[in-house]
Amino acid sequence: MTKHGDQRDSPAIASSAAAAASTAVTDKKRFWTPGRFVAILCIVNLINYVDRGVIASNGVNGSSRTCDSKGLCSAGTGIQGEFSLSNFQDGLLSSAFMVGLLVASPIFAALSKRFTPFKLIGVGLTVWTLAAVGCGFSYNFWMIAVFRMFVGVGEASFISLAAPYIDDSAPAARKNLWLGLFYMCIPAGVALGYVFGGYVGNHLGWRWAFYIEAIAMAFFVVLSFCINPPQLKGFAAKESKKPSTSIETVALTGAEASQIKTVTPKSKTPNLVVLFGKDMKALFSEKVFIVNVLGYITYNFVIGAYSYWGPKAGFGIYQMKNADMIFGGLTIICGIIGTLGGSYVLDRINATLPNTFKLLAASTLFGAAFCFAAFCMKNMYAFIGLFAVGEILIFAPQAPVNFVCLHCVRPNLRPLSMASSTVLIHILGDVPSSPLYGKMQDRLKNWRTSTLIITSILFLAAVIWGIGIFMNSVDRSNEKSEDEIEEEEKLETKADNKSALV
Repeated sequence: MTKHGDQRDSPAIASSAAAAASTAVTDKKRFWTPGRFVAILCIVNLINYVDRGVIASNGVNGSSRTCDSKGLCSAGTGIQGEFSLSNFQDGLLSSAFMVGLLVASPIFAALSKRFTPFKLIGVGLTVWTLAAVGCGFSYNFWMIAVFRMFVGVGEASFISLAAPYIDDSAPAARKNLWLGLFYMCIPAGVALGYVFGGYVGNHLGWRWAFYIEAIAMAFFVVLSFCINPPQLKGFAAKESKKPSTSIETVALTGAEASQIKTVTPKSKTPNLVVLFGKDMKALFSEKVFIVNVLGYITYNFVIGAYSYWGPKAGFGIYQMKNADMIFGGLTIICGIIGTLGGSYVLDRINATLPNTFKLLAASTLFGAAFCFAAFCMKNMYAFIGLFAVGEILIFAPQAPVNFVCLHCVRPNLRPLSMASSTVLIHILGDVPSSPLYGKMQDRLKNWRTSTLIITSILFLAAVIWGIGIFMNSVDRSNEKSEDEIEEEEKLETKADNKSALV
């Protein structure tokens, strides 16, 4: 008996020693602190959105061939000029990118249940890098459109999974500030892309803008496979599923072993499609999520049109000589102030879901008013002043709207919530808005009128988010997921089996 007792004790002692050694090694190797880890995610997000600005910049996107009343024609520039694209076809390039993003986002969210989420990000960034190089090598409209789709596929992994990692890594009192830093990279990246694309396109040619951004991302592709990220809340650890063989089971009689076999539950792996359908049903039963995303769709319809057509509209209305630089610089400054400001205010007023909806509705309403007034101005400097205030207010919702997506669902539904939100805001928002704006401009041939029409849609977004203020919303981010409950039940069953056999 003593021998058997020693055998029963030895695994526990060995396990404790191994755990202590593992903790000591982890502490020594803990170079990737939460702050550094989130900084890497922010830089990758910045590069993603630099690409959005690059494709929209005048230096890379260019302009079509034009002819004056005397029949004298000037050659087109950039992608639009080289491939002889109409404004509608040019707008479709933005939509082509979104096709890949929309198709791949829910796929990556579903795969996160089976594979380590951060490794999926590494795979996605690899696709992104190769596709960016392909954009530079493209020689016609259809070729670059296909590569833009794969750029979207690559970004899908990151968009779906990065925000939950930040939500888990951030200190409780600064969750919105850290999310704000991440989403600040959206306006800053797009604006930097305008400036970068304009400069590189005018000096080295539009193709080099894609080559350079691919080189920058390649470093983070390698890094993504080397980082050991924290365990994502709501997901069981992706460990070996092989049954453990302890010394206890070796020393048991046949009858005892038979008893354990009948008591221990069989591990069943549900079909991925069935699991995905079950999660989708749970997600879309959340009314708070639905209202939040409806407002986000309307909001993104306008932001998508602004980001893609802003420099051209500025040049068309006010004859800005350096529209890329002006819009880029203005968006960088206002985007940083607005995004961080909205995050800071939400942390200060207590980040409940009703308070978040109040901030979303108010900032969008006043931002729409300032932007509408700005495009009514005939003086360029009056426009810049009013538009700057409007942009600060419009960018304030960037972190709060995603805070709602993360906190209105259980932890294990967060990647799917982010993926579904991304799919919907693009497929119903900026995917149709870019070509529709181009079609409207082709018909009206008046940049001011086209922009005022698109800006007025922001008022509708404010109304939709205002509905969320009066909803019975509950923060579900701390609820246990089904994965965690299942793991606890397994541990309890094992403990009961052991106690029954002692």
